[in-house]
Amino acid sequence: MKTLVCILLLLETFVFVVQKVDGQSPDIYAELKELTSTVTALETRLRATEKAADELKKKNDDREIAFSAGLMESGTGDVGPSDTNITLIYKKVFTNTGNAYNPITGVFTAPVKGAYVFEFSVYHFGQLIPAGGYLMKNGQHVAMAYAKQDQGALNSSKGVVLILEVGDRIYVNLWSNSRIFDNQNHHNTFSGYMLFPLK
Repeated sequence: MKTLVCILLLLETFVFVVQKVDGQSPDIYAELKELTSTVTALETRLRATEKAADELKKKNDDREIAFSAGLMESGTGDVGPSDTNITLIYKKVFTNTGNAYNPITGVFTAPVKGAYVFEFSVYHFGQLIPAGGYLMKNGQHVAMAYAKQDQGALNSSKGVVLILEVGDRIYVNLWSNSRIFDNQNHHNTFSGYMLFPLK
């Protein structure tokens, strides 16, 4: 803004000198008044532009929603089996842009209405005990990843696109009577991100 004012003052001085050389005597006060009016109008436009830029940045910040987490932060171990479904808490947070995923509860809460992608996986060693997990939305079953075999590693994953309202809750339940195993390789993960916002 200071540069703009300096340029305008230099131009005004140039006009004054040219007119003086031509024998004209300009009304310097009228010229300065017009210059002040121009600078004031430019300052007003600049403030409006800065405000619009701030609002656009806030909207773009709202769109930056992505998370990815592994089941165990450290160590090695099993989760399950249990007689009831267990909400899995993915403690090893790789990414949590927008802070919509809570690593204490294992729940993602939609901060913005939009279309979201979610993916999760279940992994275990086959011992006639299945590995199974449900993707849940507000307490309702959406999709299941499931695997069972007698021996060897078993793995299943699932991905869905969901339309969420503000406050919708997404999480993964371990299926009752199933088991999953995790270690430093993070075999069991839960991830999601917003594709685009909706009105």
